[in-house]
Amino acid sequence: MVVELVEVGPRDGLQNESRTLPVETRIALIERLVAAGVRRLEAVSFVRGDRVPQMAHAEEVLAGLTVRDDVDLIGLVLNRRGAERAAETVCDELNVVLPVTDDFATRNQGVTVEQGLEHAAAAVRVARDAGKRASVTLAVAFGCPFQGEVPVSQVARVVERVADLGIDELAFADTIGVGVPAQVHALAALVAGDSRVPRLRFHFHNTRNTGYANAWAATTLDLAGHGDRVSLDASVGGFGGCPFAPAATGNIATEDLLHLLRRSGVEVAGAEVQDLAPLVDTASWLSEELASPVQALLGRAGDLLPGAAS
Repeated sequence: MVVELVEVGPRDGLQNESRTLPVETRIALIERLVAAGVRRLEAVSFVRGDRVPQMAHAEEVLAGLTVRDDVDLIGLVLNRRGAERAAETVCDELNVVLPVTDDFATRNQGVTVEQGLEHAAAAVRVARDAGKRASVTLAVAFGCPFQGEVPVSQVARVVERVADLGIDELAFADTIGVGVPAQVHALAALVAGDSRVPRLRFHFHNTRNTGYANAWAATTLDLAGHGDRVSLDASVGGFGGCPFAPAATGNIATEDLLHLLRRSGVEVAGAEVQDLAPLVDTASWLSEELASPVQALLGRAGDLLPGAAS
């Protein structure tokens, strides 16, 4: 099993914070993460700045970055308009977010699931026409703050439609951190052996302290038909949350996840991280910039106990 790290701190890590960072600070965050070894990251979100001010000025953030061939930049979009904006930038990939419940879709995006599917299809076409990769993330796939339990059969109906869009990757998101490992396996089973879904990705929040258990469950999946790896989202410092999900808290932390994977002998792609200290330092720096505490635990004790074998 190979796990690909997808760093989402510059996007999901910032969007629910009360303090809005200036463009220069957001650029510095991305540059710090790249310097620490991150190679695939969700850098910006092409959404309305009046609804999510923390994500405004996406084009300016991307324009200020040093483009590198070994770094993949992802732009999150909700519809064709967002995709068209992203297509004009240096983004390598467009990630389309599609909730699987009408209750969340109407609050988050102002559309029903059916309408969201139409928006997703249009956004994927824009990405393809621009020569960029396209992924779709199914939000609230593990549970919805408004509907409550989300039956696997309900997710399956959306998956069946999304799989026909010609995507490069499908992600299941535990937007409110309610999921458990059994759900990871149940959702992955929906696309087992489905050639229309080349790659699998998961997005976990640690709201109820199950995020890392879910991440570990993802490393035990049979990936036949989906390449040789699974992708896992994580946010430096454990920052994050959804402004449209009540009581949403942070993502699983990049440094904590890497500690778990590396100490367990799991091969990690998408991150050339030899030393976790730069990530810990970045989390501390970001905490000061946001005036918000670090949620990750690694920085409190270090990567290894003194004298422990590596």
